[in-house]
Amino acid sequence: MNNNETQGGLHKSVINWYPGHMAKTRRIIEEKYKLIDIVYELVDARMPFSSKIKDIYDVIRNKPKILIMTKKDLCDMKITKKWVAYYENLGTKVLLVDLNNANDFKKIIDVTNEIMTSLQEKREEKGMNSKEIHALVVGIPNVGKSTLINKLANRHVAEVGNTPGVTKNVTWLKTPYNISLLDTPGILWPKLNNNTVAYNLASLGTIKEDVLPIDEVAIYILETLFKYYPAILKERYQIDSIKDIEEVYEKIGQNIGATKNGEVDYTRVSKKIINDLRMELIKNITFDQNI
Repeated sequence: MNNNETQGGLHKSVINWYPGHMAKTRRIIEEKYKLIDIVYELVDARMPFSSKIKDIYDVIRNKPKILIMTKKDLCDMKITKKWVAYYENLGTKVLLVDLNNANDFKKIIDVTNEIMTSLQEKREEKGMNSKEIHALVVGIPNVGKSTLINKLANRHVAEVGNTPGVTKNVTWLKTPYNISLLDTPGILWPKLNNNTVAYNLASLGTIKEDVLPIDEVAIYILETLFKYYPAILKERYQIDSIKDIEEVYEKIGQNIGATKNGEVDYTRVSKKIINDLRMELIKNITFDQNI
């Protein structure tokens, strides 16, 4: 795995971001462990490595699991499919989905029932009724957990937002599919000591904006687009080169009207770049390129 590269000139310090509710989530998962039949681990298809919880298997251990890669409509399918193959080769069941697509959503239910067939058959042999499946929903902030839960529950039971930290409590939620969900707040590593991972998470909205300097995140996005998706950078911002970042900011600032008395509002330009990505105006990209 080659995900240790850093971007020139960017922040190099270790990032600490481990709110108390995340520690609580880990503890409650461990307490509920015996009740859990299957785990839905969600990751963002645009960063299948960076958005994966580093030590999640230390918590869920040998429970059956499905790795659900969400937001497939936003990713670079060619690159993300390589990650699907990578995790499948490790023995993980992977589903690449758009949670707003009815067919993709149905796949999650079908695969769950398929994995749970053995358990249900054993109960049937003993003359017992079919068991309601208890599924743990886990992932870092803003990867689509609440969207999945609302779809499965067929009603609005979880808050959806494009900023981390929306879900705070841990609760069981009923669904019409004989599946009960254990919803959890997003979990991140106690320390993000991989620079590329940290910037990927910040770029795609899974870390709060005050964790990393906004200008550094915006520059990282521009650098990533220039390196892997120059055509998208050209189409979105009319930028052919990022050799002179100040010049790039001035051009974008002029294009979006972020100037006053001839001076560019650099903060506004940075926010524009970040928001374009988070509001899904920039598509067909995958930030985790190297396997």
